[in-house]
This record gives sequence, structure tokens and C-alpha cells, in this order.
Amino acid sequence: MRMCYVATMLFFCMVVSSIVTVYRGDGISGGIVVKQTEANADSGRTTAKRSIIRRSTAATDYTGTGGPTGSQLTGQEIHELLALHNRAREDVGVGPLRWSENLASYAQKWADHLAGTSCSMEHRPRSGKWKQQHGENLLIGTVGYHGVADAVRAWENEKMYYRGQKLNSSNWHSCGHYTQVVWSNTKEIGCGKSECGDRVIVVCNYDPPGNVMGQTPF
Repeated sequence: MRMCYVATMLFFCMVVSSIVTVYRGDGISGGIVVKQTEANADSGRTTAKRSIIRRSTAATDYTGTGGPTGSQLTGQEIHELLALHNRAREDVGVGPLRWSENLASYAQKWADHLAGTSCSMEHRPRSGKWKQQHGENLLIGTVGYHGVADAVRAWENEKMYYRGQKLNSSNWHSCGHYTQVVWSNTKEIGCGKSECGDRVIVVCNYDPPGNVMGQTPF
């Protein structure tokens, strides 16, 4: 059992990867792949569950009961996503996010596209059919072991690298997933997920987008 656990964690550390959208302030976005490991997945999952119970009111902006959500996510997964995002936002004094079915549909289409093509982490391009229009965080993990909550925890872990500075081309890459999660001007979120082989891809889109160069998130 211990060997299986170690092998699973090593595999996750090798494949998990996130992408964050960066806005230069001129309306043009660009993306960069950032490697992200989740060394304490089990302990983090326990903490997250306690946080969801402790601050369950943070997820009340989604009132679905199993009906259409805009993506393949369940109502419970949406509650977890909102609770974790809004807990992180509450910690820095910014308002909660609302769930957007339109953004969720947008995120789901890209997750399905990735799962059906490269099965790897790729940012939406800057032009063409799949042109990026929103802020975006992505993560890849292991089917049956990692879920949407693990994605938010991985992004929030970058908080340790943010020191209150304005974002620029030399500092955003270490904390850009976290700053998008807590960007004060962002009001809505929508997420999707898709599977390919033994991998699960999680995509979250944000509007208005965060990570504007030359600005601080809050």
C-alpha cells in the first residue's frame, strides 16, 4: 500500500501542470506553462473539507441542486470550487465570486478539446476559433485521486510567493495562479473538467480577467 501511494504521488508530481492568463494592460493576453506540485494532497484535502464546513456560506452564490451547471461538474463540485475560491478571497478582504454557467460552458469546451487532442496543458490561443477571452487557470491530475478542489489548493499554494507587489513580467509567474484566484475586480467564475486516459484536466475561467500587468490583485 505504501509503495502504491508513493508511486501515485510521484506520478502526480510529474504530470500536474497549470496555466495562467496574463493581461498586459493593453487588452492582449498571453499564457505560460507553470509546473505545480501538490506535495501534501491528503493533508490539504482534509484542511479544505474543514474550511468548506467552517465557511459553507461562501458557496451560496450557486444554488443548483443537480440541474444544469454549464459543464460536467456536479453541484457539489461547484460548491467546493466556490467555497475554496471565496475563502481565499475572504482572507484578503475581497468579495466572493459568483458561478457563471456561460463561463462554465466556455471552460468545458476547452477541457474537452484538450482531452480529445493532446491530453496536455495548453492555454487558449490569442486568436482564431479558440481565442482566449477570459482569465484562466488550469491543472492536470490523476483520475480517481485528484479533483477540482485539488486544483484550487494548488493555485492557492502560490500565496507564499506573493508579497503585495504590482505584477510585472519578472514576478507574476511564481504567483499568477493565486493572484487570479483573489483578483478583486473578478466577479464570476466558471469551470469544467474532462478526462483522457488516467488524467483529469480542470479548467477555470474568470471574468473580468485578473493578472493585469502593473496592478495589484487587491
